[in-house]
Amino acid sequence: MPFLEHLAATGIDIFDRQAVRVLAEAGIWGSIRHHGLIGDTVIVSDDAGQFRVGNHALCWVHSERLLQKLMPTTPRQVRLVETVRDLVWQFYRALKSVKRKPPPGLAAAFHKRFDRIFSLSTGYEELDKLLARLFRRKDELLKVLERLGTPLHTNASENDLRSFVTKRKVSDGTMSRDGRVARDTMLGLMKTCRKLGLSFWHYLGDRLQLDGPPIPPLATLVAAKA
Repeated sequence: MPFLEHLAATGIDIFDRQAVRVLAEAGIWGSIRHHGLIGDTVIVSDDAGQFRVGNHALCWVHSERLLQKLMPTTPRQVRLVETVRDLVWQFYRALKSVKRKPPPGLAAAFHKRFDRIFSLSTGYEELDKLLARLFRRKDELLKVLERLGTPLHTNASENDLRSFVTKRKVSDGTMSRDGRVARDTMLGLMKTCRKLGLSFWHYLGDRLQLDGPPIPPLATLVAAKA
């Protein structure tokens, strides 16, 4: 394919799958930005490097999960972790209640409360280091105050991908690249129809010119709903 030919011509080892994957992801993101396809869309991720691009927000669920992974060794450390987790979830619920762009005073209150929680000094070294690490990501964790409607977690996108993974596991993959493209295309169309409240079967029937009400292009319906 032209992409691999280009990499080989520039001296890249095209059999190094990890290197090619990184370059391919960079190329996809560069193409998206070049064509202005998503503008200033906020990208919410679990902090995986390949998704930490553009206007980025951090998933609260994955961030809090780091607290769960701590391994306290004394009753006091256990209580400290439980207290901090409780503070984090209280703050999360308050942040989740923001339904419209908060006035300056309310936004400032959220910032101050965030600072109090994530600048705590508990004496439990691993916990304090983690809090400081999350404090440095403040802008990404509070993106919803800047961009109303920004999801606070990645649950929706992970659910969208789950059917792809399940199908791959059940069928043990595909026989060819064309099969993979066909599978992913059909699953993508099915998910899009479901989110638009359309019957996937009616959509396929319309595209195959069977009897039934005409269905506009999905891109038109998505743009109208945005």
